[in-house]
Amino acid sequence: MIGRLVVPFLILLTAPVQASGPKTADVPSIPEADAPELAALGTYGIGFRSIVLTHQGQPDVENGGSGGTAVPLVVRSLRVDIWYPATVKKGAKPVTYSGSLWGEPPFPPVDFTQKGIAVGGAKAAGSKHPLVIISHGYSNNPAVMTWLTENLASKGYVVAAIHHRDPNPYVVSPGIRAAPNFNRPRDIVFVAGQLRGSLGELIDPENVALIGYSQGGYGVLTAGGATLDPQGPNMGLVVGGALKKSARGGTDADTVKLAGVRAIVALAPAGGAPSSAWGADGLAALTAPLLLIQGDSDATVNYTTGALAVFGGAVNSDRTLLTYKQAGHSIALNPAPREMRGTVWDMDWFEDPIWRQDRINAINLHFITAFLAVHLQKDASKAAYLNVGIENSDDGEWNAPAGTPWGAYSPGGAGVTLWKGFQRRHAKGMMLQHMEAAK
Repeated sequence: MIGRLVVPFLILLTAPVQASGPKTADVPSIPEADAPELAALGTYGIGFRSIVLTHQGQPDVENGGSGGTAVPLVVRSLRVDIWYPATVKKGAKPVTYSGSLWGEPPFPPVDFTQKGIAVGGAKAAGSKHPLVIISHGYSNNPAVMTWLTENLASKGYVVAAIHHRDPNPYVVSPGIRAAPNFNRPRDIVFVAGQLRGSLGELIDPENVALIGYSQGGYGVLTAGGATLDPQGPNMGLVVGGALKKSARGGTDADTVKLAGVRAIVALAPAGGAPSSAWGADGLAALTAPLLLIQGDSDATVNYTTGALAVFGGAVNSDRTLLTYKQAGHSIALNPAPREMRGTVWDMDWFEDPIWRQDRINAINLHFITAFLAVHLQKDASKAAYLNVGIENSDDGEWNAPAGTPWGAYSPGGAGVTLWKGFQRRHAKGMMLQHMEAAK
C-alpha cells in the first residue's frame, strides 16, 4: 500500500525538541516502562518525508509471458518513506501514517491509520548519519513498522523504508506470487544506490545497514551478499528465467548485490523452505555482521529452515540469533491499530497469540540498537548488551543490592547472568546465541 503523505525537506530554523518523555498513547516507537534499556528513544527529534523513485527498464515479472517468452520492460516506481534526525518546532503536528492490508478472502483490503511522532518536513539535524534501508514483509507496507523506523531515526540514523508493491498473495498464480523473489533485492539495491547519491551530507554513504522482515528478510540477505542457488525452489516460477539470471553465475547476478553493507538484520527471514533459496554456498557468501530474530513456533516461515538455518550456514559472518520461545511469525509489526482489531484475520497480521506485541518490539529495539551502534556508530560499549552471560534468558540471575529500584536494569558483568539492560523477571522466554565468522 502506498502511503499518502509526500513532503519536501523544509529549510526552517527551529528550536530543538527532545524526542523522549512519557509513553504517548498508540505511538509504537515509544516503548513501555518494562522495555529493556536500549529500546528507549534517542535524543534527536524526528523528521519525515516521502519520495518516489523510478527504476527504468525493469522486467515486468508479474505480467510478462511464460515458457521462455521475453519479459517486457517497464518503469518500476517505488515510494520510499524517509525518517531522519531533525530539529522540530515545539508544538509541531506529528505525522499520522496510513496504510492497507489484504482482508480475509474474499473481503477487500482493510485501511488503517497509525499515530507517529515524526514531523513532516522538519529541518534535518547533523550530518554523516548512517543509512538504514528497511524492507517490509510480503504485501505489508512501511506504516506497519513505525515502531522501528521512528525509533532508529531518534538515535541518529537516516531510515528509508521501501513500498515494494507486492501482488495480492491470496488470489494470484504461483508464478506471480513468486515475483517478489525477483523484485526485492533489486528494489533494495536500486533504492540504496539512489539515496547514497542524493542525500548528500545528511548521510555517510559508506555506512549502510539493511533490515528486513519475512520476504524483506530474504531481500536483505540476498542484497547483502547471499548468492541465489540457480537450482533454488523459485527459479522455475518467475517468468522468462528472470530470477535464474540473478543467481550465482547468472548474467544479472551483480544487480542484486549491494556493495559495502556494514550490517544486516533479518527478522523471520523467508527463503529457507521448502529448500533454501541460497543453498550452503550462497549463505557462506555473507560476510557482513548479521542479527537474526525469529519465533521458534513460526507457522509462516519455518524456524528450522529459516533463521536457524541462516545462523548455521552464514559461516563467514559474525552472527547473532535471538529466538522467541513459542512466538509465531508476527514479530515485526506495530501493535494492531484500532481499524485492524475487528477480526482475528486482521489482528493476526500484527499480533502474536502469546507474546505482547509492544513487548516483542521493545526487545527487538534493544538488540537492534546495540547491534547497529556497534557496527555503524562504532560504539564498542554496546557490545556488552549482545555478549550475554548465558544463552537461555530464563536462567539469568542478578542478586541486586538492597535498595535497588524494582525497575532497575541489570548491569551485566561478573557474577550477573540476567541479560544486561533487562529488568528483574523481564528477561524470560528467549535464547540469544552468537557465532564468530570463520577464520
